Amino acid sequence: MSLPRVVILGRPNVGKSTLFNRLCGRRRALVGNEPGMTRDRLYAPAEWLGKHFEVVDTGGMIPAEPDLIATEILRQARVAIEEAAHLVLVVDAQQGIVPLDEELAQLLRPTGKPLSLAVNKIDSSQHSPLAAEFHRLGIQELFPLSAEHGLGVDDLLDHLTADFPASPEAAPSSPSLPPVEPTINVAIIGRPNVGKSTLLNRLLNEERSIVTPLPGTTRDAVDAEFERDGLRYRLVDTAGIRRKGKTHLLAEKLSVIQARRHLERADVALLILDATEGVTALDTHIGGYAHESRRSVVIVVNKWDAIPKGPTTTRDFTQIIGRRMKYLDYAPIVFISALKGQRLENLLRTTTEVAVARRTRVTTAEMNRFLEEADLERAPSPAGKPLRLYYLTQAGVAPPVFVAFTNRPGKFHFSFERFLENRIRERFGFVGTPIVIKSRLSE
Repeated sequence: MSLPRVVILGRPNVGKSTLFNRLCGRRRALVGNEPGMTRDRLYAPAEWLGKHFEVVDTGGMIPAEPDLIATEILRQARVAIEEAAHLVLVVDAQQGIVPLDEELAQLLRPTGKPLSLAVNKIDSSQHSPLAAEFHRLGIQELFPLSAEHGLGVDDLLDHLTADFPASPEAAPSSPSLPPVEPTINVAIIGRPNVGKSTLLNRLLNEERSIVTPLPGTTRDAVDAEFERDGLRYRLVDTAGIRRKGKTHLLAEKLSVIQARRHLERADVALLILDATEGVTALDTHIGGYAHESRRSVVIVVNKWDAIPKGPTTTRDFTQIIGRRMKYLDYAPIVFISALKGQRLENLLRTTTEVAVARRTRVTTAEMNRFLEEADLERAPSPAGKPLRLYYLTQAGVAPPVFVAFTNRPGKFHFSFERFLENRIRERFGFVGTPIVIKSRLSE
């Protein structure tokens, strides 16, 4: 059953994202002093007094603005309005009514949706009289509040959720039922304008992210969930990652930080490359982020439809990736066209395989059989005391962690660690996921 949705609307820089973060109880949307920090619509679950609902943040609306981004923001907001159970128009008490507030009130009143007016930035009792003039907007339900400090937000929540159904108590789980498959968290990462949002929209079959020819259109990370063949995926379309030195605006700097944070909570990272531009230095830089965070990785070569094909085109591009991204040699490579929807089923299948491999656990008995059969005599070993492996066990998953008990203290030489990792992959797979190997001195 879908949750009722509360949609937050308003002109730029009135505090919509601050209110969104306050209602959903976490720092989900970017917040700053620059207008236009939020562009896409953002969804997050919320709960108030046992009632669960969903909050939707929208970009600052400028209905008459001909600019392409502003037009897309308005279109995104209209989609959110159609889905809404309740609308909240946010205004800035300290600036007073401006013509754009009046225009938005006129736009929202005829929708027929329940509509409330949040008069924001009433940060103290001295500011309370500022709310009075906003009755002129013709919206009966008016709530003075401070989204930043939480003042008055409880009254708004009481009103918004008054007609929402109370969430039923969680039913006790039956031991006879099979365990529910967890959601696969997938971060879509890459430099600006490689087709990340186009891929997200194609997978969802809806316009969730704004897609324009302008690089850097996405600033927030946009969460979206869908099911396919009985599996549930949560996609995060992160902002295009630039080098820190190349990000001048506050919003872009925050986008880089948040993109890396969202990467940290993903199971699988889809690293998007632009086939028409090849593998750039920034691509390798972003791939390094994913590798260092120990996410599982699928390398996705987008815009493959735009490349003239020859008998060795795919092989040649694969070899280029292999040379430029040696540290991601465990990552499978999928060639797609997000715009035309080509090979997306292959991408989802590969993503699922990688997510499963990330959580695969090998028993100690299997590992020791592997040790007996592996040809470790030919393993590279630095000068000194000969290295002996007594036994090997898997200590963790996501990513897989192995502990090797040996006759020598300290870390393995990198060449031996690499050799052992390759033998483990040959035997057990672990496609797309990094492997961590730790050594312990056997007592």
